[in-house]
Amino acid sequence: MKNTRIKYFYQLIASHMSILLIAFLILSILFVRFVDDFAYAEKAEELENYGGQIIKELEQSRPGTNLQSYVSILKAQNISFIVFDQQSRIMYPVSGSFPPVELTPEEWNVIERGETLTVNRDVERFELSVTFVAMPYFENEQLAGGVLLAAPVSGVSEMIAELNKTLVTAVLIALAIALLLSLGLSKMHVSRIKRMRKATSMISEGHYDVNLPESNFDEFGDLAHDFNKMAAKLQQSNEEIDRLENRRRQFMADVSHEMRTPLTTIAGIMEGLRNNMIEENQREKGIRLASEETKRLIRLVNENLDYEKIRSNQVTLTKEEIEADELLEIIQEQLFLQGKEKGNQIVIQPNPGDVIYGDMDRLIQILVNIVKNAIQFTENGMITISTQAEAEQMKITVEDTGAGIDVEEIDLVWRRFYKADISRGSGQFGLGLSIVKQLVTLHDGEIQVESKSGHGTKFIIYLPHKNERRS
Repeated sequence: MKNTRIKYFYQLIASHMSILLIAFLILSILFVRFVDDFAYAEKAEELENYGGQIIKELEQSRPGTNLQSYVSILKAQNISFIVFDQQSRIMYPVSGSFPPVELTPEEWNVIERGETLTVNRDVERFELSVTFVAMPYFENEQLAGGVLLAAPVSGVSEMIAELNKTLVTAVLIALAIALLLSLGLSKMHVSRIKRMRKATSMISEGHYDVNLPESNFDEFGDLAHDFNKMAAKLQQSNEEIDRLENRRRQFMADVSHEMRTPLTTIAGIMEGLRNNMIEENQREKGIRLASEETKRLIRLVNENLDYEKIRSNQVTLTKEEIEADELLEIIQEQLFLQGKEKGNQIVIQPNPGDVIYGDMDRLIQILVNIVKNAIQFTENGMITISTQAEAEQMKITVEDTGAGIDVEEIDLVWRRFYKADISRGSGQFGLGLSIVKQLVTLHDGEIQVESKSGHGTKFIIYLPHKNERRS
């Protein structure tokens, strides 16, 4: 069974009009009831005023003398009256067409208590529907009878009917105006929803550069604000996904490129050994070359794993206060022979008492990578490692007298697999400085490079002291 769909536009109009109709209906009923009661109350009050005057005339020393004048006056206003005694007999006028007075015991009790009896609408005891009042009069403080005044309700009914007709006309006009306003307001609300729907469709299709008009007027404005924030975050996420995808592709291309040379070398050596294509005196050299290329591949894998762990915050630092001279001596001892092979001298210059706050193993990894990079690009020169304590941080400097880096390439040295000089990059993959950058950042520190082609390179590391944190 197909579900029946009703557009929100028509739902809004239906809800507006039903509320207005119910409100008009309730107000109309209350108003008609009020006017009805008011009209009959006014007529009853008019009859009571005339009745009071007639009773005053009856209470004079010569009652009934001027009653005929009241007959003429009241007849002109379509009002009839009679004077009756305690036995309900009509005492005045003697002749007339007024029906006998037939009051119920409850109504007689009202008169006997000296109160005025008011009946707004009576259709049973008279030939037509009337409003009447019955007022008691007394002789010598004794109940002598009463005065009854009656007036047809047709005039009141006609007035109420005319009023109802006017009220219906006013309600119809008000509903017509309300319908026009409802159409305008509903169209405005629906147009805002359509804008949001269109924006949602664009996002579902992958277009995140949408912006809905915002306002502080109502919840639609708040919704638009939240929608724009969501779209902005989706745009950022999409851009990050694109960046990651590009990095993944670049990574695969770089790794493939770096692995192709050693794998080709190893495959060639293995094929030569298997087919006895390598001379006996060259076999040892070939095996050594294959071993070096294998170690190179292992380093590539290990450095990539290390880089990914650091980048994804899977590395936990165990920070402690480390004597600067102790750390620099370890670096000097580890890389002494490697530097000597290229005729370089590694000099350490720690200030006495300098203390570095960080993870010992990771700091060694940082400095070893930087110094190895310096050794690679320096021949028969000097590599100096020094420390200097500042107010809020420790400054560690590694300076060489090597080939240096072109100014336009300084910002590129932190990129993964980047090599400043490919011709000198044998055995290196360009991952060392990327790892250094990530490790320094994990220490809440900063690293800078100062260099000029042909004039050496200087790496400056800033690490906060134990009680200092960078904001």
